[in-house]
Amino acid sequence: MTISADDVRRLLEADAPDAVLVLIQGRTAVIPATELETDEYRGALQVATRSDLGRSGGDRGADLSDHELEEEAAKLEAAVANLGG
Repeated sequence: MTISADDVRRLLEADAPDAVLVLIQGRTAVIPATELETDEYRGALQVATRSDLGRSGGDRGADLSDHELEEEAAKLEAAVANLGG
């Protein structure tokens, strides 16, 4: 599973203030935290929240360069790999 810069951008630009990037069944998804307990996302691996990236709801992915988004994605990918995800 690869976490991409686009995944990070989707997380930062998500409308939900409590957006979460998750891995579920071999794919990534950005969902509101309230959906983590639904049948569709139960068991998903929570990768990061917007606040985990040090960004508030007012900060958007457009604030970061493509290079910075790639760096954030690489950090998240490494964290998932260390968990065995």
